Amino acid sequence: MTVCAIENGTAEATGATGDAEVPGETVLEDSAPDCPPDGAGGPGGAPLEAAPDALPAAPAFTISADGSYAARLALAKVAADPPGGAGGADGAGEAWFVERWTLDGPEPYAVPLPLDQPEEPDSEVLPLADGRVLIRRRVADRHTVSLLYPTGPGTGELPLGTVESAELTLLPPSPDGVSAYALSAGARATSVWLVAGGAFGPELVAEVPGRCSGGVWLDRAGRMLALDREMPGGGPVKAVAVDLERGGEVTPLLQIAPESNDRLLLADPDSGLLLIRSDAPGHERLGWGVLGSCLPVRFPECLRPADVAITPFAVQPGQMLMPESCAVALRIDGAAGSWVGVWRPAGRRLHQLVAPGGWQAGHGVWSRDGVLGLPYADGDVACGVALLEAPADDGRGVWPSSATGAGSGMQPSAGVAPLPVCKPVPLGQAALTGRLVPG
Repeated sequence: MTVCAIENGTAEATGATGDAEVPGETVLEDSAPDCPPDGAGGPGGAPLEAAPDALPAAPAFTISADGSYAARLALAKVAADPPGGAGGADGAGEAWFVERWTLDGPEPYAVPLPLDQPEEPDSEVLPLADGRVLIRRRVADRHTVSLLYPTGPGTGELPLGTVESAELTLLPPSPDGVSAYALSAGARATSVWLVAGGAFGPELVAEVPGRCSGGVWLDRAGRMLALDREMPGGGPVKAVAVDLERGGEVTPLLQIAPESNDRLLLADPDSGLLLIRSDAPGHERLGWGVLGSCLPVRFPECLRPADVAITPFAVQPGQMLMPESCAVALRIDGAAGSWVGVWRPAGRRLHQLVAPGGWQAGHGVWSRDGVLGLPYADGDVACGVALLEAPADDGRGVWPSSATGAGSGMQPSAGVAPLPVCKPVPLGQAALTGRLVPG
């Protein structure tokens, strides 16, 4: 699917043309002023401001594709610096180590996975569906990849191999839960590596012309990967789809205006909803479209409130062919810190809600029923999930546990149910074509 136009309200300014009126599809008229915030959007009617984190912000935090595990780098107190220096400690007496969170049990809990040597703060971690944690470390001019797992009182480590590259960045968790991929971007081409789940260690699976970044999975099988690509010699950044089972075959995905930078931020395979950032309207805006649709991309006014930055991080699953009804979780960053936004395409309203103290900002998982789990760690709770029901577009957000007298709703709570495993689109109706628009 190639998105090739923007809605009529902005097409004239960019030179793009497109008919926003398509039979059977309701066109959202985003001509209203910026959406009013919910005011006291948090638990107990608290004012809209972000609570400061009680602990230092860790440099890495990732949730597995099915929502069952998370992993992060955490700080630990050490009696003394190890020989040769702290090796990534953020000050004397502290060192980084890997910590795995279990989110799908009766109560979230954390398992430390320390080794004899502290981790570097620029290492990346990624949890697999079986509970093992993949870690990428930089060692001189190469990158090593290993799997960590608890072994009684200690930590087991399974080295997977090395990749010789100046850059190597882990991609978001693969939907299959057992594979892990990484990008190595060069001046003229970008390599896609299978770093876990292969037969013989890291394996080069695709070479994509141009310098690529980002990374969004378009299907449930872990085959179609969207990347934001800039061609050699410069030019606009355009999202493309890479078929990992066909040698990295590249297909254009976003083409809103000829010279616009069009990046894909999130995609939901169930509904086909796409969250896009583009400067096609004249400056960077957050917009949405539908995978496989010929309708233009919308750029809602409510997603550009003044003096804040908005980044989507999770889409409600299970809304088959109903993209306009999906709840989208957004991270809102402003002078007061970071807080949570919830928005639906059909609602045209941005709900702004207080985040739990110690929220792992920009991370969370939706259940099919519209409950958002926000992982957090504060001075009292080492591993917790605050549950937030998606607010109706005519009401405010609800913290379920607050109704039971639990106070703020920020105490440890049951993990979010794993995301459903949906049947992939048949190859005859590949992810980029053949999708129908409801109506």
